[in-house]
Amino acid sequence: MLVVGRGMIESATPINGDLRPIEEIVVRSRVEGDIIGVYAREGQRVTRGEVLARFDNTTQESDRVSAAAERDAASSDVTNAKWNFEQSQELFKAGAIPERDLRAAEQAHAVAKARLAAAEARLKAASQTDADTRVLAPTTGVVSLRSVEGGEHVSRGASLFTVVRNDILELEAAVPARLSENVKAGQVVRFAAAGRQLEGRVARVSPTINPANRSVTIYIQVPNRDGTLKGNTFATGRVIGRSVKDALVIPTAALRQSQQSTNPFVYRIADDVVEHAAVTLGVVDEALGVAEVAQGLQPGDRIIVGNIGTLGAGMRVSIISAERGRGRGMTAAADSNAAKKRPLQPLPKR
Repeated sequence: MLVVGRGMIESATPINGDLRPIEEIVVRSRVEGDIIGVYAREGQRVTRGEVLARFDNTTQESDRVSAAAERDAASSDVTNAKWNFEQSQELFKAGAIPERDLRAAEQAHAVAKARLAAAEARLKAASQTDADTRVLAPTTGVVSLRSVEGGEHVSRGASLFTVVRNDILELEAAVPARLSENVKAGQVVRFAAAGRQLEGRVARVSPTINPANRSVTIYIQVPNRDGTLKGNTFATGRVIGRSVKDALVIPTAALRQSQQSTNPFVYRIADDVVEHAAVTLGVVDEALGVAEVAQGLQPGDRIIVGNIGTLGAGMRVSIISAERGRGRGMTAAADSNAAKKRPLQPLPKR
């Protein structure tokens, strides 16, 4: 037997899965060459832009210096060609030179500018190549994998490091399609992971249903600023939909359903007689096995939870306390605050 009371109940959708880093980036080589220094190891925390490794840049530096000299020469040629063109314009206006000389000076100026643009492009490419000999961290995070050693010859595009951003972990979970309407972005999620109680929020909800298992994928983000949670930690939690305070709450094990009707009811004890009490439900928390009763019961009502055995509506019952064997008979009224089942037995017919 259970005495009905008030409490808080939450509509919740159960989820579980592995917590993974929100971002995992593979750092690849942008040049081919020999590694002359490796400055990061597995498990080391790095900041964005930090040098992880360095290539021998002797060739790249030589190319950059050569391209810079070529650019300077081309810039000087442009300056001279421009001056010649401007002088030719003045002389042509004065009638001192024919038009073909003016056009030749104009063409020479255009050619010099084109050469300068090409030299600047080569210098930019050489400078970028030289910069690419420094391998930089793409984000602030932790090095989870290092695939290179000092002195090793590395080809362009080879994997060098894997850096994970673990200040936020993300859980990808599948929710049955029938429950997906209860989950929305921004909802609070309470977790248990690695022996800790955590709280996160729903970040995204897939707009489609997976036809293979009729589920909707949701993504939950959990703050991990101190980095104590490790990637791939298993977590189980509940997406909190709606909270109802001061609700009339009963165990779902007390709910019953007749063959004639789909409406739920409970067995209530009134004046030591078992009776049917039709109830209207509100929020149901299937994970915790409790339900809100919106109509049909009042605080203090006594209901039967679990298997009733041979009991049925209209039967008179007496409540047998667990203390009875010690000579301490306890009535239901005296134990109205107890929240545990009391064995019942039918009374003899009168």
